[in-house]
Amino acid sequence: MLDFDAFVLCASTGDLADAETETAREHADAVEFRLDLADDPLAALDDYPSDGLPLLVTYRPEWEGGAFAGAEASRLDGLVAAADHDAVGAVDLELETLRTEQGVETADAVRERGAAVVASVHDFEGTPASSALRRLLHEAASLGDVGKVAVTAETGADALRLLEATHAATAWGDPVATMAMGAAGSHTRAVAPVYGSKVGYAPLTPAQATAPGQYDLATLRALVDGLVGR
Repeated sequence: MLDFDAFVLCASTGDLADAETETAREHADAVEFRLDLADDPLAALDDYPSDGLPLLVTYRPEWEGGAFAGAEASRLDGLVAAADHDAVGAVDLELETLRTEQGVETADAVRERGAAVVASVHDFEGTPASSALRRLLHEAASLGDVGKVAVTAETGADALRLLEATHAATAWGDPVATMAMGAAGSHTRAVAPVYGSKVGYAPLTPAQATAPGQYDLATLRALVDGLVGR
């Protein structure tokens, strides 16, 4: 199980060969393996070395900004199958999914296999009000082992609101991961760990970005280490 007591920087990829690159090994604490971006994700997991970086697996559906367009039952079964692999230390499940009986059962099955659950929610339209942000973070942290909220910042005030909510959630004892997508919020990826955010995501190179406003892995590592250490 991935330990989120300290900040975890994930290299995001749909190709597990990236996890073995010098850049990933030098800068990442873990690898977010995007099953929805891989051609044959379970076969890739079978071939993944036992001494590789720990994996956080994500199987993002189209309705939450991902690439998976198949049946929901198949997607959730795939996440449970992924959790059977020893290298998988955490599984991402959408907050919307965890609000369903099927999602709760999937989370239980994932934990039974020794993996943590990251409960995630993404707002691609904007940044909710402070009260809504705090409710989302608390609900996500209550249903998952870490609650992840990614919003879209149009202004500096949006980014500040997210950082304030991150600080409040951390003060309450909720383990959370936060980031603001878009140019106005890109700095939150480096600054949010100062206020308690437990997980960060970055592509190995700018061309591999999976969300707007992402820094590449080496850059985000340097920024976070300069602010909070490693």
